[in-house]
Amino acid sequence: MFKPARHGEVGGVSLQRSQQQKPLRSHDRFNLCAEMSHKIVNLRVRDVRFPTSLEQHGSDAMHTDPDYSAAYVVLDTDSGLKGFGLTFTLGKGTEIVLCAVKALAGLVIGKSLQEIVSNFRGFYRLLTSDGQMRWLGPEKGVIHLATAAVLNAVWDLWARAEGKPLWKLLVDMDPKQIVSCIDFRYITDVLTEEEALDILVKAQEGKKQREDQMLKEGYPAYTTSCAWLGYSDQQLKQLCSDALKSGWTRFKVKVGADLEDDIRRCRLIRKMIGPSSTLMIDANQRWDVAEAISWVSRLAEVKPLWIEEPTSPDDILGHAAISKALAPLGIGVATGEQCHNRVMFKQFLQASALQFVQIDSCRLGSVNENLAVLLMAYKFQVPVCPHAGGVGLCELVQHLILFDYICVSADLRNRMCEYVDHLHEHFTSPVVIQDAHYMPPKDPGYSCEMLEESVNRHEYPEGDIWKQEIKK
Repeated sequence: MFKPARHGEVGGVSLQRSQQQKPLRSHDRFNLCAEMSHKIVNLRVRDVRFPTSLEQHGSDAMHTDPDYSAAYVVLDTDSGLKGFGLTFTLGKGTEIVLCAVKALAGLVIGKSLQEIVSNFRGFYRLLTSDGQMRWLGPEKGVIHLATAAVLNAVWDLWARAEGKPLWKLLVDMDPKQIVSCIDFRYITDVLTEEEALDILVKAQEGKKQREDQMLKEGYPAYTTSCAWLGYSDQQLKQLCSDALKSGWTRFKVKVGADLEDDIRRCRLIRKMIGPSSTLMIDANQRWDVAEAISWVSRLAEVKPLWIEEPTSPDDILGHAAISKALAPLGIGVATGEQCHNRVMFKQFLQASALQFVQIDSCRLGSVNENLAVLLMAYKFQVPVCPHAGGVGLCELVQHLILFDYICVSADLRNRMCEYVDHLHEHFTSPVVIQDAHYMPPKDPGYSCEMLEESVNRHEYPEGDIWKQEIKK
């Protein structure tokens, strides 16, 4: 008989008691899961879209009319416990991601949570290395977005079974357990298992103090919500003014459509926020390499901390050239939200092609692959500033950056997490921002469960919202 776990328990078994059962055997590293089954009996996926394009929310130089959307996954288990996950899209094409999720379902249904987490690296490889489906990637594109959605739901299920928010699940893990979740294939020339373990073990010192600090102060955030490219100057001024009153000191501006307009808008924002506030600019892949260097040089007067996605997200050497050219101006390069996988991040770091790593909780292969990137970034001493511009991304990535600070980097210098003030009301455990800081989530899980009413109303194309739009 399934017994719901109380906070701090797994399947009714006290964590404290379970963690005393050492050493963990190789075939049963996760004794915490020994008394739970939670066999996955069904996987459901739904196409959920929000018409954000109507008011230009999320608009940038390359994505002018985004409808923030998600392929939303629900895992049903025989115990009644559910896991929720998603991957982010911009509207059209979400139905393709749904097809990919359904193609992966056969690899998930029938497995128990214990079976998965006792060999999580193996399960990750099962999803990413299917002999036929990997041809669609491998580990990139639509099939990897689908993998992220499924794995996000598995991590949510695990955290719920433990009765902990996901960041706390990770923080409380033994370093060996963390390492066992990571697929090191293709990155051992930069980071070995032994090196990763050493990083995590050394970070144990001061971990409790950093956790207490986060619980009290939260993790620093920056806002992108004030300066989407499609906003009028009046909107921009009002939103900046409101943000300043709410304590925001870090702002990002979308650029790349028109140079003179960018200069004017960036001057306007810099004047509003003052010289002591931090300003970043984001071109969303608009330029060729030489154009990026020229354009950003013209914007150097507003003293941006970084230029984000200045060119194709695949052009590692192009980013390296831009980084080298802009270094004398004191402007760094940030990228990562459309970086396919850990291998590309490895090469970006090797080439000194970025000065800020922007992980994404839905582009990479969920928590597993993001852990690898966090550890590589630490080795190269490049700060991590996660991407969170999209529905559910703030809810997800806050867990990863909290873990990074508490258990990996132990450093807040030049580090902040993106925040956009859109669509949080559709989640059962929305992010909590206090004094421009992410406050650590308290509810068990990965914070990406949507309200059923919101899902029903925004499901495409049958939801009431879309029926109304189609009629127009």
